[in-house]
Amino acid sequence: MAKNKIIKVEGRKITVILDKGQEYISLTDMLKAKDGDFFISDWLRNRNTVEYLGIWESVYNPDFNYGEFAIIKGQAGLNSYKLSVKEWVEKTNAIGLKATAGRYGGTYAHPDIAFEFGMWISPQFKIYLIKEFQRLKSEENDRLKLEWNLQRTLAKVNYRIHTDAIKKNLIPKEITRQQANFVYANEADLLNVALFGVTAKEWRDGTPDQKGNIRDHATLEQLVVLSNMESINALLIQQGLLQNERLIQLNKVAITQMRSLIEGNTIKKLK
Repeated sequence: MAKNKIIKVEGRKITVILDKGQEYISLTDMLKAKDGDFFISDWLRNRNTVEYLGIWESVYNPDFNYGEFAIIKGQAGLNSYKLSVKEWVEKTNAIGLKATAGRYGGTYAHPDIAFEFGMWISPQFKIYLIKEFQRLKSEENDRLKLEWNLQRTLAKVNYRIHTDAIKKNLIPKEITRQQANFVYANEADLLNVALFGVTAKEWRDGTPDQKGNIRDHATLEQLVVLSNMESINALLIQQGLLQNERLIQLNKVAITQMRSLIEGNTIKKLK
């Protein structure tokens, strides 16, 4: 069970527990506000109470035992009839009431049923019980909204940090004159240098613990640009441009397209 909550109704502290995602209100605490001798079993033996509980369980509990309920309903109201919450739960598989032991032991009920029990305390008590429970839920909702807004703000900050890091680390740097004049062994490494700034061998030597090749570790943005560069390189070869000239042009393409993909929304839709 999660941490218990307390609401105050006409000066009485009423415990609210959370069990398997469902809140339950303490009937034991509520009973302390009742004048005179009165027990939960007195309320439970009443025929109107049994009928109400049966209807509630039929709506919310698919495992409700209608056979046992029919027997209980037939005996409810008789002077000789007695029924405890524990017996009610065990016989009918009810989920609206529960009897607990331990520090916070007692009888607890789903809010719908607790409100109904509140009428047995007094009509005024029931009204204030509903009011205080609604206030509790309103405060929880306000806190959740605050937490959600805080999470949104943090998400925006983290997104900005993330995009700035991408711009810093993924957008290709302009190649040096030495790189432009260097003759690469194959056209694949030409594209690697234009986009990643290193050859396949240089990447392997610098990252000995990484498996695969440099393109296996490329981002979606880099793979999109790489595909475009292959087509552009083929066109530049047909135009007769020397390798160092093509490297300069491809590097400019890589920088422009990576910046466009990272700063725009197109790649987000692909993801």
